[in-house]
Amino acid sequence: MINNLRNANFYMMVILDLCIFALAFYAAYLFRFDFMLPKYATIQFLELLKYAVIIKFSVFLGLGLYRGMWRYTGLRDLWHILEATFLQSLILVTLVLYKFGFDGFSRGVFIIDWMLTIFMAGGVRVLIRAFYSYHEGNSLQFAPASCPADGHNALIIGAGRAGEKVAREIMGSGQLRFKPIGFIDNDRSKRGRTIHGIPVLGGLEDLPVIIENRCVNNILIAIAEASGSQMRSIIDACKTTGLPYKILPGMDEIINGKVGIKALRDVSYQDLLGRSQVQLDTTRISQYISGKTVLVTGCGGSIGSELVRQVVRFNPAKLILIDASEANLYSIQMELHHELKFHDYVTVLGSVQNSSLLDRTFGEHKPHTVFHAAAYKHVPMVERNPWQAVNNNICGTKKVMTAADKHGVDRFVIVSTDKAVRPTNIMGASKRVTELLMRLFHNSKTTFMAVRFGNVVGSSGSVVPLFRRQIEKGGPVTVTHPNVTRYFMSISEAAQLILQAGVMAKGGEIFILEMGMPVKIADMARDLIKLSGKKPDKDIEIIFTGLREGEKLYEELITEGEDIVSTEHEKIMVLKAEENDIEAYAAELNNLLDKMAEAANNFDGEKVRVILHETVAEFDEEG
Repeated sequence: MINNLRNANFYMMVILDLCIFALAFYAAYLFRFDFMLPKYATIQFLELLKYAVIIKFSVFLGLGLYRGMWRYTGLRDLWHILEATFLQSLILVTLVLYKFGFDGFSRGVFIIDWMLTIFMAGGVRVLIRAFYSYHEGNSLQFAPASCPADGHNALIIGAGRAGEKVAREIMGSGQLRFKPIGFIDNDRSKRGRTIHGIPVLGGLEDLPVIIENRCVNNILIAIAEASGSQMRSIIDACKTTGLPYKILPGMDEIINGKVGIKALRDVSYQDLLGRSQVQLDTTRISQYISGKTVLVTGCGGSIGSELVRQVVRFNPAKLILIDASEANLYSIQMELHHELKFHDYVTVLGSVQNSSLLDRTFGEHKPHTVFHAAAYKHVPMVERNPWQAVNNNICGTKKVMTAADKHGVDRFVIVSTDKAVRPTNIMGASKRVTELLMRLFHNSKTTFMAVRFGNVVGSSGSVVPLFRRQIEKGGPVTVTHPNVTRYFMSISEAAQLILQAGVMAKGGEIFILEMGMPVKIADMARDLIKLSGKKPDKDIEIIFTGLREGEKLYEELITEGEDIVSTEHEKIMVLKAEENDIEAYAAELNNLLDKMAEAANNFDGEKVRVILHETVAEFDEEG
């Protein structure tokens, strides 16, 4: 109320309403007496006018009808006017009945007055709303020189579901400084139509003309789903205007509760991947997570920590968090406790290579589901320390699987990689062995499965953070080879699909996540340079350093001849488990694993390499 008293618009609203109250009461007498007021009626009107105006104003003020802005009048405001006018008429009639006994007063006057007050008070507000809607939506055409540089007029790219939500949020909230003046959409059927009174002005090809003829200060990209090439076209078109542009967060981020629809942000490389939203079978996922104990190894890493965030959505009874890094374990613990408000967790600081620790942890907490994300993944680092690939990736995985089998875990999900397909490096070969380990447990009551996918944007081993740091320092950006390509997806998408795959397995399968089209790393570098507002090869140099140890030009998700079939989920395929001579193969594999472990304990990298070649027939270091 104090703020209202400091606002000049408040006094204008009050004065206008006072005039309406008096005019409506006078018009009620005129209508009742056919515009020929007898003398006694005139005396009555003059005597009651002060009561009518004071009562109406007091009710309107008391019910808060002057707190809002008339330019944003909606159905809720009109309903409040209906309530207020009914109450003020009731009070006025009660006053007349008490003070004058209603002798000589026409009851019709009060009914007509009530109706006229509704019509006039509501009508004025609607007219003001219509005036501002027209002014803001249709009359903002200026010569470029007269458009204020610090204005907040926004052009929204995308007149679909996301664009409508952005416009509605902006118009209904005082927290967003933007003022929508138009939409752009390539759907020609939408052109010339309006959304919330805001016109669809044209398509992306019309952007330069619209910017020239309209006073636009900002561009907001609000497209729920677009391919990478479509998003690049939009970003390039926005860049040519010289105006600032922002993008709506991905729909998966909004649905997962990470951000609100108001969290417009700068465009990131992930937007250019064009990955569509993941549709999860939440009912089936809840059946094996909700109310159950879930254990995550490598919980502080990129994939492991995102798995923890996704699992929490399904309300597990308890989370068991295992990580060898104290810093990573502490980080995910603090996030769980303070940000996600989940407190039913147990932190275990230790390595998956410690059999005693694993046996104690599994025996004490009896996990129902295990997500095994702990692994060394950095290709050149593992190439120089091959014994660690054996100790951690292979032996560590086997020890976790053994503990799961011993303690009756229901489901065990191994997080694998596309580098396990026809591996050309130690890391990829070690991850292929972890997939083969499932055959050792073919008689287990635990359902084992592996999930294979490519690179994730923003992970600790991703090139994206490296490129960003190089760009911030002014370059150069280092790429290993002009033709090197990789598959990419977001961390959240990978984690969600891992959860989804967990409900599909019958035992021994390798699930393949649909990764879309491979991306050239050199093209990715150029896109990131452009997103930073600079020009590739001019402002920021790109240099090629040559393939590193164990790297290959192209990654694959399946090996030729593998029996791959689709599943009920469009983004998940599956390799069927092999069943021929599995007992004999298990015995042979165990023998090779023993030799490999002995070589690793002796830090004999060459012998490790030789045994990996024996174990993984398709391991080809020549690429």
